[in-house]
Amino acid sequence: MKERSITYLSDAHMITCVLQKDLAEAVLSAAKSLGAQGSTISYARGTGVRERMGLLGVTIDEQKEVIRIIVSEEQANLVFEAMFLAGKLDSPGMGIMYMTKLDRLATYVPDAILQSADQS
Repeated sequence: MKERSITYLSDAHMITCVLQKDLAEAVLSAAKSLGAQGSTISYARGTGVRERMGLLGVTIDEQKEVIRIIVSEEQANLVFEAMFLAGKLDSPGMGIMYMTKLDRLATYVPDAILQSADQS
């Protein structure tokens, strides 16, 4: 039986993007076009800003899509910018996005990749 172990990855960032509903696909397409892999999409309901933005005459839907995507440190800034632009986050009330540096990350890594990393 093979001994189990955890391979920790570092130099990764998680980008979290909270958007108006129905914008997640465009944002994911932008991230994938730059080489980002998998993501998680969840649904949420926003509060707070909706009331304040309504005073400016901007109607904000309370239904949100939340995208979480993990990227390498090298990809992080490019993917972040592409997602920001695709989500039109430079417009009032469209959403918010932030990036968090991950201390460590663990997932399945094929033996061939581990061996090639050890040789480098």
